[in-house]
Amino acid sequence: MAVTEVEGPPSEAPAKRGLLRYNSPLAQVSLLGIICFCCPGMFNALSGLGGGGQVDNTTADNANTALYAFFAVFGVLGGAAHNLLGPRVTLLLGALTYPLYAGSFLYYNHHASQAFPVAAGALLGAGAGFLWAAQGAIMTSYPPPNRRGTYISLFWCLFNLGGVLGGLLPFSFNYNSGGKPASVNDGTYIAFMAFMLLGAALTVLVLPPVRIVRDDGTKATRVTFSSPATEGAEILKLFANWKMLLVLPAAWASNFFYTYQFNNVNGALFTLRTKGLNNVFYWGAQMLGSAGIGYFLDFGFASRRKRGLFGVLVVALIGTAIWGGGLANQLKYKHGELANRIDFKDGHRYAGPFLLYFSYGLLDAMFQSLIYWIIGALANDSQILSRYVGFYKGVQSAGAAVAWQVDRRKASLLSQLFVNWGLMTISYPLLALLVFLAVKDEDNSVSSVEDGKEKDSKLSAPTSFH
Repeated sequence: MAVTEVEGPPSEAPAKRGLLRYNSPLAQVSLLGIICFCCPGMFNALSGLGGGGQVDNTTADNANTALYAFFAVFGVLGGAAHNLLGPRVTLLLGALTYPLYAGSFLYYNHHASQAFPVAAGALLGAGAGFLWAAQGAIMTSYPPPNRRGTYISLFWCLFNLGGVLGGLLPFSFNYNSGGKPASVNDGTYIAFMAFMLLGAALTVLVLPPVRIVRDDGTKATRVTFSSPATEGAEILKLFANWKMLLVLPAAWASNFFYTYQFNNVNGALFTLRTKGLNNVFYWGAQMLGSAGIGYFLDFGFASRRKRGLFGVLVVALIGTAIWGGGLANQLKYKHGELANRIDFKDGHRYAGPFLLYFSYGLLDAMFQSLIYWIIGALANDSQILSRYVGFYKGVQSAGAAVAWQVDRRKASLLSQLFVNWGLMTISYPLLALLVFLAVKDEDNSVSSVEDGKEKDSKLSAPTSFH
């Protein structure tokens, strides 16, 4: 039987305030951001090159299909793993699979065999399910409830610095590749592996949840117990949980568009060195998008429910405008390589497609930060939140697995764009309904799901919102 934690009363001795206090939510969320900077952040930079940095997308499409198929299963199971093993072990097991994946493409550079990348993709899917479930539980349960948006933004900025730096690596290592299509060189993959190994090593610094104390003296958690039987039963209940059913379309959509954006916008339109440069700005845009929506969700209105509803409206309006711009761009080309790819030195020809790709990154961060904020507002219990986030990541990854095979089968680019746009559009009213029905203005209850019904238990130290 393993220890898990839920929100508890104030500790006997108030905690020392300060940015450098290691057992604070701020320090632990920042450490988590640095770990994800090194692991999934670098993975995102690698994926953002299109085709995993290879000229032919086929190997990356198959590897990512395996990755996200396993991620779909282990994402759902990851919440149980976190509740049974704790965040440190769960993060370590997940992080170790990232350098293996990057190494498989280094191997492919020399042997051109798909077996290793596909197998490494499957292992990474299992590892990523563990890592992201632990990440979600920490990020949604540690922060003070009235600062969740700010902490989500902080994490997202640190995490996406990995994509920014990861974009600079292929840009600099392949600067002299010219305008002809080419795979990235060995040094690029080795650099990615080095950062990923560092991220895995940093997981040993993560503290047990029971030691996390907020600045007001309250412990973020108190000790309860979980077991494999309990976790199995609670996971099954998620599929009949009306809150999770309302999140489902947004979860499916939230990684579905990566395949189209990475392979068929960045990968199809630009030269090798420009693809790396574009990723610097794509992931930089994620930092801006997350910071903006996070600030708004914490400070936009006195009412938390109103902040959530207006947040959905803002993302819906911006998303509709960006996908409209994507349609205008997509009408200019079809499947197949362009005879003359766009380079960052091409001036006016480069400006429009670059701005579109930048905007896609902005929208991704705003959309996913909004979803995390809504999930975090559904409960204060880290045990429940780890399952909610695991469900979200599992469905998200199932969608991504389908998307990679859609691209593998050369579906028309216009069809891919409309499906992505449609999935996000469907999710907006459902998220708004979830906020209206389930997000309370006062954070004085912990929600749980029992036999399909919501049960609330009062906290001893309710938190009011500004």
